[in-house]
Amino acid sequence: MRGYGANPPDPKWPGGAFVAVQFVVNYEEGGENCLLHGDKASEAFLSEIVGAQPWPGQRHWNMESIYEYGARAGFWRLHRLFTEADVPVTVYGVASALARSPDQVAAMQAADWEIASHGLKWIDYRDHTLADERRDMDAAVKLHAEVTGERPTGWYTGRTSLNTVKLAIEEGGFEYVSDTYDDELPYWLEHNGRQQLIIPYTLDANDMRFASPQGFNSGDQFFTYLKDAFDTLYEEGRAGRPRMMNIGLHCRLVGRPGRAASLKRFVDYVKSHDRVWITRRIDIARHWHQTHPYSAPALQPSRMERGEFVKRFGGIFEHSPWIAERAFELELGPAHDSAGGLHNALCRAFRAASEQERLGVLNAHPDLAGKLAAAKRLTPESTKEQASAGLDALTDKERELFSKLNAAYVTNFGFPFIIAVKGKSKDEIMAAFEKRIGNDRATEFATACRQVERIALLRLNDLLPS
Repeated sequence: MRGYGANPPDPKWPGGAFVAVQFVVNYEEGGENCLLHGDKASEAFLSEIVGAQPWPGQRHWNMESIYEYGARAGFWRLHRLFTEADVPVTVYGVASALARSPDQVAAMQAADWEIASHGLKWIDYRDHTLADERRDMDAAVKLHAEVTGERPTGWYTGRTSLNTVKLAIEEGGFEYVSDTYDDELPYWLEHNGRQQLIIPYTLDANDMRFASPQGFNSGDQFFTYLKDAFDTLYEEGRAGRPRMMNIGLHCRLVGRPGRAASLKRFVDYVKSHDRVWITRRIDIARHWHQTHPYSAPALQPSRMERGEFVKRFGGIFEHSPWIAERAFELELGPAHDSAGGLHNALCRAFRAASEQERLGVLNAHPDLAGKLAAAKRLTPESTKEQASAGLDALTDKERELFSKLNAAYVTNFGFPFIIAVKGKSKDEIMAAFEKRIGNDRATEFATACRQVERIALLRLNDLLPS
C-alpha cells in the first residue's frame, strides 16, 4: 500500500522523456472459451454482447463470430495503423490463439513487435489449482516458443488467480510480469529469494471499457480519456516526476472502424509531442534492469522474527521494549518498512497503553544534562541526542540551571522534562523548558508523550528510509 511513497525515483527514460507510452495489443482470438477448445462453456467476456453469460455445454455462434472478427479484420487494421505510424507495440499473445494465427504472428514479427505471453488459453484461472495453473503456464511457454521461435520474456495472464504472479516468478524466465495494476512505474518484487521486475498494466486506459456497462460508448470518449491521461502524465513529467502510460487494446474491440479512428487520433497526438518515449514493454524492462537494478533493503521490519524485531526496535522508546513487542502483534506489512510506517505501529502500541504504562515510558527517559549524563550511563541514542545539542559541554552555570529546572519539573509533574533535542540549540531547549514548566499536569503529560513519539521518529529516521 506504500509503493514508492511521496518521492518515486526518476525513471531516467531515454532522451529525458517526460513520459513513456506503451501500446499493448491483446491477441486473444482463438484462445477464448469454446467447446471446440475443450472448454465446458462458451465465452462471455469482452465482446459486443455486453452482459453476456457463459452457455454451459453449448457453442455461442455469435460470440465465436465476434472473436473471429478480431483475427480476420481488427488485427490487420491495427497492424496497418501502428506500422504506418512507426509505433512499436507489445502483443499479449495467448499461446493457443497465436498457434491458430500463423499469418498474424508473421506480421507481428515482421513489424518487430514484442510478443509477450498472455497464457495458454484466454480463460479464468481463479478456480484453478496451483498445479493446474503451473501446468498451463509451462505449456504456454512451450507452445509460444514453438509458434514464434523463441520463449516469451514477458508475462500477463489477465484473468488471474491468487497464485499467478507467484507462479510467474517461480517459472524464472520472465524479464517482467504485468499482472498488477498498482503503480505507474515498474518496481521489484521479491518472492522466495527471487527478485522479479513488475511492470504494472492498466484497465482504465483500455478499450475493454467499450465492452463494459460503465465504459466508453463512442470513440470521442475513448480519445478524450486517453488524451487527458497523457496530458496529465506529460505535465507531471515536465515538473520532474516522469511516469509510464499503458494503453490496452483488443483487435475485436478497437479494431472496429468507428473506434480505430479515435485510436489513430491519439497516436498522432502523442507523436506531436517531443520528450515522449514510445516503446515496447520489454524495452522498459531492460531499461529498468540497467538503470534501477534490484537493491535489497537494509532492514525490513515486517519480515523480522519477533526476537529480532524486539531486539532491534525495543529501545526506540527509551527502555520500553514492551512497545515493540505489542507493535509486532499488529498487522505489519511493507508499508511499515519505512521510518514513518514503523513509527506509526510503535506509536499505536504506545497510545493504546494505560496512562500508568505511558508514565513509565516518560520516567524511563533521563533528565537533560543530569546525573546519568555526567556518569556516562545514558543509552547510546540519548548520548548522541544530548551531544547533538551541546548538552554534554555545559558551563558550570548552565549545568546548575538545568539541575534546578529538572528538580522543579519533576516535583511538579512526576516525570522528567522530555524534548526532542535534535536540531535545537541550548537556548531553544532552555526556552521550551521554562515555558512548559508552567503548564498544568494534563497538558504537560500530553506534550511529553508527543515529544517521546518525536524522539522515536528521529531515531527511526537513522535506521530506515523515510
